[in-house]
Amino acid sequence: MTALAAAAAPAAPAPPHFVLVPLPAHGHLIPMVDLARLLASRGARASLLTTPVNARRLRGVADQAARAEPKLLLEIIELSFSPARFGLPPDCQNADKIADNTQMLPFFLALRELAAPFEAYVRALVPRPSCIVSDWCNPWTASVAASLGVPRLFFHGPSCFFSLCDLLADAHGLRDQESPCSHHVVPGMPVPVTVAKARARGFFTSPGCQDLRDEAMAAMRASDGVVVNTFLDLEAETVACYEAALGKPVWTLGPFCLVKSNPGVGVSESAITAWLDAQAPGSVVYVSFGSVTRKLPKQLFEVGHGLEDSGAPFLWVVKESELASPDVTPWLEALEARTAGRGLVVRGWAPQLAILSHGAVGGFVTHCGWNSLIESIAHGVPVVTWPHFADQFLNEQLAVDVLGVGVPVGATAPVMILYDDAATTVPVLRGDVARAVLALLGGGEEAERRRKKAREYASKARVAMEKGGDSYEKLTQLLETFGHGGGGEERWNNTVAA
Repeated sequence: MTALAAAAAPAAPAPPHFVLVPLPAHGHLIPMVDLARLLASRGARASLLTTPVNARRLRGVADQAARAEPKLLLEIIELSFSPARFGLPPDCQNADKIADNTQMLPFFLALRELAAPFEAYVRALVPRPSCIVSDWCNPWTASVAASLGVPRLFFHGPSCFFSLCDLLADAHGLRDQESPCSHHVVPGMPVPVTVAKARARGFFTSPGCQDLRDEAMAAMRASDGVVVNTFLDLEAETVACYEAALGKPVWTLGPFCLVKSNPGVGVSESAITAWLDAQAPGSVVYVSFGSVTRKLPKQLFEVGHGLEDSGAPFLWVVKESELASPDVTPWLEALEARTAGRGLVVRGWAPQLAILSHGAVGGFVTHCGWNSLIESIAHGVPVVTWPHFADQFLNEQLAVDVLGVGVPVGATAPVMILYDDAATTVPVLRGDVARAVLALLGGGEEAERRRKKAREYASKARVAMEKGGDSYEKLTQLLETFGHGGGGEERWNNTVAA
């Protein structure tokens, strides 16, 4: 081609540009980072916007992804943020930095201040982004998207099962019931679901948060649809009902965790893998309760005694924040001495995906946060369910009653978001822990049926993410829908009408 012909040739179209705005909380950041990588891996430009502290944490992930795939268009953008104006420490830019429950509401009020730098960033983009994807808990993105004429999807972190139940509970006034313990059937669910108000509280339902919930619900109704980290073979009927109830497209693009490439093995991961290598296949129970819930010593000790009494090999993750009491460290050291060879206590962070994918792991004691649950399902690992708050009790119902991959530990009431143990109350005892672990790992038809179902869902999850699979093809449709000037909901409505 001559230089003149090259100059006259039309320029290649710019890739679709997705701007992602996660909630600054570990359990919300992880799937949004995975979604950004997923979009970028399919040729889109993905810009993830967050506060300075979180941006510094995530740049390593973006750099790592870029080294693995040099053509990846993935960037981390800082938004200025001043939590001190709301009485919070300057580094309180992530939910894992919240010291106690009194800081929870100020934290979310402070996040509203991100609207101005967010608008400035989007307004300066030429051309405008193809689509904004913002966390359900970031309703302040809605007015910016509307004012600039940019389509906006919301990302809701929980299962479709929870999201549908949450929507229907509001629509039928179940949260207006006086007694938090009375049970109600949720109309419109594809399977019978009976919940107590206290166990289906959802997000922004604590005292003082009604304005935040109203804003989030209004932003949801004004959106062009929702992205969910699930796959059709896991929740097909629920997805159909949710789409009908919401009146908007539901983009099921998961499990996001399966898009990750091997980031390289660190020292802690090597030590954990070496320990797992020495255990029998399917014999180890992995125990971790997510990034937010913190167990005070009484409950922590009951967990440890239960694991010891079960006789099963265990890998237990104890957060740094749970080591603050002077009683905890010597107690854990004594436990490790008594269970040497079959018990491993990991202090701080653990490589969850590497653990769940190891053949020695036969079960997972989880708080039922959706990230952990979908990761366990995607790797074929059945679970002991120990829900604490928000969506977790309904996620437990999905795992135990609908999917048949879980054993409940027996938690019956929600607990405070940060601490699950009042001064004198221990909600789950060592006998409960031992019983559930033995039921999960043991023999018998029921245990084998759970394991078989978990393996089947893992196989379906992998198929969903491969070319030709439902999640893969849904992402293709999403890129086509928003890569041609937006109009996502209108195009979806036209498709449905056709």
